[in-house]
Amino acid sequence: MSSSEVVGNVSQGGSSWAAHFRATLALGIPLIGAQLAQLGIHTTDMIIVGQLGAEKLAAMVLAGQFFFVVFIFGTGFSVAVVPMVANAYGQGDATSARRALRMGMWVAIAYWFLALGIFYNAERILLALGQNPNVAKLTGDYLAISKFGLLPALLFYVMRGLVSAIGRASVILYATIAMLLLNGVLAYALVLGHFGFPAMGMNGAAIVAVIVNTFSLIFIVFYVQTRDETRQYELFVRFWKPDWNALGEVLRLGLPISITILAETMLFSAASILMGQIGTIELAAHGIALQLASIAFMIPLGLSQAATVRIGVAHGRGDYPNLIRAAITIYVVACVIALSGGILFAAIPGKLGGLFLDAHLPEAPQVLAYASSLIIMAGLFQLVDGIQAVAAGLLRGLKDARIPAILALISYWPIGFALAWTMAFPLGFGGVGVWSGFVVGLTAAAIMLTTRFYRLVKREMQTARG
Repeated sequence: MSSSEVVGNVSQGGSSWAAHFRATLALGIPLIGAQLAQLGIHTTDMIIVGQLGAEKLAAMVLAGQFFFVVFIFGTGFSVAVVPMVANAYGQGDATSARRALRMGMWVAIAYWFLALGIFYNAERILLALGQNPNVAKLTGDYLAISKFGLLPALLFYVMRGLVSAIGRASVILYATIAMLLLNGVLAYALVLGHFGFPAMGMNGAAIVAVIVNTFSLIFIVFYVQTRDETRQYELFVRFWKPDWNALGEVLRLGLPISITILAETMLFSAASILMGQIGTIELAAHGIALQLASIAFMIPLGLSQAATVRIGVAHGRGDYPNLIRAAITIYVVACVIALSGGILFAAIPGKLGGLFLDAHLPEAPQVLAYASSLIIMAGLFQLVDGIQAVAAGLLRGLKDARIPAILALISYWPIGFALAWTMAFPLGFGGVGVWSGFVVGLTAAAIMLTTRFYRLVKREMQTARG
C-alpha cells in the first residue's frame, strides 16, 4: 500500500490507532529523511571547503549562516502554503489548492527580489559586524553567486506542499537524496578540481549550490507535471493570474511563521554568543552539544511537517475524531523518539562528544569533559524542543499562526534567553545555566502551544455541534 493510500485511509471516520501510526510514519519518515539529507548537504560542503584552509572554512561558515537566515525567513511563506493546500485537499477543492500554490510561488519570487539587496550588501554588512576583511570578502563573493540558488530553493519548498498533502512525501526524500549525491560529486569536482575540472575554491561551491537548488526545482516540477494526480492542479496554467484572497492568506499565515522561525534561529545564535562570553573551552563544548541536538531535531522537525499536513487534511474535511487521533499519535511518536535519544545522550555523552573532536589535541580532555554535561542537558532539551515543534506544526494545520508566534516569542526571549543569561552570569551556573534557561523557555513554548491547540480544537468541535 502506498503512502498516499495509507494517508487516504485514515481520512475516513473510525480509523484505528494502528492506521494512524502507519499514516504518521508513512508521511513522517520521508520528511525526516529529507531533513537529515539536507543537513548532510551542508556537512559535505563544510568538509570539502575545510580542505582549502581555515580562512576559507571560516568564510564558508559565515556564508552558510548568512544564506540560511535569509532563506529560513523566506520559508515561512512557503510553509504557510502547506496547511492551505492540505485543507483544500481535504475538501476536494483542487481550485483552492492551485491558487494557494500559485500565490505561494508569487510570494517566493517577490521575496527573492527583495533579498537581492541584502546579498548585494553582504560584505558591507559583515564588515559592519566586525568580521575579518578577508573573510568578509570571500563570503561576499560566495553569496554574490549563491543568491541565484535562493529562488529555486524557495519554489521547491512551496511545491513540497502539494506532494506532502496528497501523501507523496517520499518524492521529497528522493529529491533531497539526489541533491545530496549531486552536491557531493560536483563540490568534489569544482571546489577541489577533480575529474578534469579547474579548482574553483569557494566560488565553485557557490556554483554547485545554485546547480543543486535548481535541480531540486526541476525534479519536483517534472514530477508534478507528469503525474495524473498532480497534473490536474494545472499549476502553471495562467500563472500570471492573481488571486488576492489566496495571496493575502499566504502573507497572513506566512509572516508570523517566518518571524517565529527566525526568532528561534536567532535564539541559538544568541546562545553561542553567551557561551563565547564564558570561555573558549565552553564555546567549543557548546558547539558539540548543539550539533548533536541539531541532528536529533531533524526528527521532530519532520514530524512537525507531517503534523501540519495530517491535521490540515482532517481539518479540511471537518473530521475532528481523526484530527484528534492524528494529533495524539504524532505526539506519542515524537515523545518516544525524543526519550530514546535522551537516554542515548545520557548514557554515552563522552563517546558522542568524541565524534566531533580529535582526542589527541591538548585541550580535548577539558572540552569533552565540559561537553558531556551539556550533552546530557541536550537530551532533555530535545524532548521539549520536539514537543514545541510538533505543537507548532499542529497549529499550522489549523491555519493558526499569529497567536502561536506571539507565544513562541515570549517563550524564547523574555523567558528562555532572560533566564539563560541570569542563570549563566548572576547566578554563576555558566554553560549549564545557559542550556537550563533555554530548556525552561522551550518547555514554556511546548505547554502554551499544546494548550492553544487543545482549546482551539475544543472550541471548533463545540461550534460544529451547536
